[in-house]
Amino acid sequence: MDHSLLDAYSQAVVRASQQVSPAVASIGVQAQGKGPRSRQPGNGSGSGFVLTPDGFVVTNSHVVHEATKIRVTLPDGGSYDADKVGDDPATDLAVLKISASGLPTVAFGDSSRLQVGQLAIAIGNPYGFEYTVTAGVVSALGRSLRSQSGRLIDNVIQTDAALNPGNSGGPLVNSRGEVIGVNTAIILPAQGICFSIASGTASWVVGRLVTSGRIRRAWIGIAGQNVSLPDRTVNVLNLDAKGGVMVRSVEASSPATRADLSEGDVIIRFDGKQTGSIDDLHRLLSEEAIGKSATLDVIREGRFVQVAVTPAEV
Repeated sequence: MDHSLLDAYSQAVVRASQQVSPAVASIGVQAQGKGPRSRQPGNGSGSGFVLTPDGFVVTNSHVVHEATKIRVTLPDGGSYDADKVGDDPATDLAVLKISASGLPTVAFGDSSRLQVGQLAIAIGNPYGFEYTVTAGVVSALGRSLRSQSGRLIDNVIQTDAALNPGNSGGPLVNSRGEVIGVNTAIILPAQGICFSIASGTASWVVGRLVTSGRIRRAWIGIAGQNVSLPDRTVNVLNLDAKGGVMVRSVEASSPATRADLSEGDVIIRFDGKQTGSIDDLHRLLSEEAIGKSATLDVIREGRFVQVAVTPAEV
């Protein structure tokens, strides 16, 4: 190709797409039909990318979560049955394994160094059009996105590189061909508002899925809702946030039951850290909290009380 005929922007997109495209996978899935009358399997598709020469493939959890059969096809024509190594609906990430060797790969870049306005290139298989390349810019950083599990995914990248159904799980790369994000969602009917899981999140989750097949998270066993606190309460308790998490129900034989949490309690701190919302509480219930006693600051019937809870593994 005569690169002298291309401007700098075009050259960057061409180089990155040529470098990355051989490692971009088309993922076909078959899942059991839903509903009591549905016995026919459903078919779906998505994208992914090869991370290691021996066949570890990254994609979205929502692409493969309910799959009974997964088929991975690569640009060189190779097609493989895939096993699901692990998936994490809370971050919408999954890892597959195919039996192959010497595969072309891509590597994760450093999403913490991204800047708004820099080039972003998405490669995937929208609507079955294999190995489609779209380009745009990083529109915003530090967005939050609700996963299908209900947890909030932090540090999400917003881009205007066009995504469509079928792009899910494909790579978002920079001009050097490094994966800066895993494409995951679009906002309909908006145009040019697309989201990718940042590579910083993805590389950590993928590493854990490869080694153990799952992500460990803590659980205390409550259903809660966000509530606002009176200004007087906020001032007296020296809170930054003006909200808390009201306990709506407590699961039997759960850590919350053993801690004597009750319906109507409002949790305002977990181990000294404020819980202004359910999302704050979810963030604090990480793997590190499993099995460790923590103090909950609670407002109960207008009084401030403290209770000890030991989160279990979910």
